[in-house]
This record gives sequence, structure tokens and C-alpha cells, in this order.
Amino acid sequence: MTFTKTVFAAATAVALISTSAVAEGWRAWNIHNDGHPNTAAMDKFAELVKAGTDGKVTVDVFHGGVLGSQPDALEQVRIGAIEVGNFNLGPIGPMVKEANLVSLPFIFKSVPHMFRVLEGDAGKVVTDAMGEAGVLPLAWFDAGARSFYSQKPINSPADVEGLKIRVMNNDLYTSMISAMGGNPSPMAFSEVQQALKTGVVDGAENNFPSFRNVGHYEVTTHYSLSEHLIIPECICVNTGKFNALSEDLQAAVREAAQEAALYQRELWAIGSDEARKAVEAAGIKVNEVADKAPFQSAMDSVYADYLAANPDMKSLVEMAQATE
Repeated sequence: MTFTKTVFAAATAVALISTSAVAEGWRAWNIHNDGHPNTAAMDKFAELVKAGTDGKVTVDVFHGGVLGSQPDALEQVRIGAIEVGNFNLGPIGPMVKEANLVSLPFIFKSVPHMFRVLEGDAGKVVTDAMGEAGVLPLAWFDAGARSFYSQKPINSPADVEGLKIRVMNNDLYTSMISAMGGNPSPMAFSEVQQALKTGVVDGAENNFPSFRNVGHYEVTTHYSLSEHLIIPECICVNTGKFNALSEDLQAAVREAAQEAALYQRELWAIGSDEARKAVEAAGIKVNEVADKAPFQSAMDSVYADYLAANPDMKSLVEMAQATE
């Protein structure tokens, strides 16, 4: 082999090694199916990552939970077996206590306030803690606000007194209902429709799209905008895989996630508005809660108990509450 050919072969080998070291093919988990805002946003994320990194990072999104359940996928992303996931923060709380911030009832004044908190100093604490656990959030998705629906309007904690309200199986949520004088009734989501119809429970709580899509509006009469729980979702990436990228590629991937999140929020707002109009057209009376302060005050015992058990969360809770 001539000297020129030897140099060329060596240069080619180095180029191939460099390319393979930089090129990343990631898999992404998404539980939602076609037609959901998150599915469109995750596809947008993949498209933007490929364009923003000139193909050095590609994302193959698997929709409909085909890569496993959320707990399974969360663990897979944490250990790096899957690189990316679109997760709800609720199930992350047991793994990262800082993520439990979003599960505190009435911690947020509104959905925009939730985004201001998570994109501010308090959000940095949550992000850093999740990153240390191996699941780094790059951007926040809107998952709506959960509000009460029942056979009567709920405008104050006193209106909950004596009512049997279905909640998710979480001590914070059951404590929330108890603090208002109600009777929390944790049960499987699939059982709620019949429970409402037969009076096993007097009410439940969820966001507008879920309220419409599962038909709960057919067996209730009022939807009250308490917005007591505002739990976002995230585009999360395995921390090690993300940190292994160059700074330029990290910036491109993060920018893609944030642009995809803005797209998701737009789609969610449209879908939520359509769902509200649909249930109102079906006869549901939607009432705005003029003053949420009494609800927040009713949570004093819930927060006291929570912070007594988790004293290291006190500064984070205060940081979120102080966010305008």
C-alpha cells in the first residue's frame, strides 16, 4: 500500500470512528395514541432534534405505551435502556421527593402560574433533583388542571363537606378531601362512571378532556373550576445520555424539547376548550371559583402534616408559593 493510500485509509477510519462516537439513535416512550397533543408534540420533538443536530441525534418515538407501562418506562429511562420519555410527574414523586411539589393541592394558582414556578428557581430545584435520579426534564407539557364535578356546584370547601369524592390513590389527595370535610373514595378510574351513576360517590375530579372523553359528564350536572391539582408532564431524557452529548448538541436537543412543549401547550389549550364547549352543550353547568383562598387555607393541615414528614421540602414549597 502506498503512503498516500495509507494516510487516506487512516483518515477514513478516524472519520468513521468520530462519526459513530457522535451519532446517537435514541428511542422515546409515549403512552398516548394518535390524536393526542402529546403524540403530535413528541413527533415534533423528534423532527426538531434531527434538524437541529444535523442528524447527529435522532429520536424514534414509540407511541401507545408499546415499550411498556409508565413505571416500567420510567425505570428504563432512569437506567438508560430507553433514552427519552414523556412522563406525568405524579408517579415520579415516590422516586424524587422534589417532584412531589406538583402533587400538593392548590400549590399552584393556575396553569400559567404552574409554568412560572417550574421555569423559575423552584423548577430548577425539581429539575436538578430529577436529573440526579437519572431522569432529566428538558421541557414541561400541559396536562390540564383537575377540578371537581358533582351534582351541585362547589365554590368553597364548605360545599365539599359530607360529599363522597373519588380521588386517585394518594395520601395527599385523600387528605385534601378530608381537610374540606368530605369523604375521600379512592377507586380505579374505570369504576368511576358507574359509581357516579349509582351514587356510590357524589363526585370526582379531573380535567375537561378526561371528563368528556370517558363520559363522566353524562352522570353529573356541575363542573366547578377549583383547579386544585395541576400536575404537568415532561419530556425527560436519561441524564447520562444527555450529558454525553457535546454542549452544542445538548443545546439543540433542549431547544427542540422546549419548542415541542410550546406546540403541545397550544394543542392542549385547543382540545381543552373544545371539551369544555362540548360538555356545556350537553347541559353541564360550569362555574368559575371566584376565590380560591378559602381552599388554600383549608389545606393548612395537609401541608403541616406533609412538611412534618418531609421537613427538607419546606424551602421548596415556600419558593413555589412565593412565585408570582
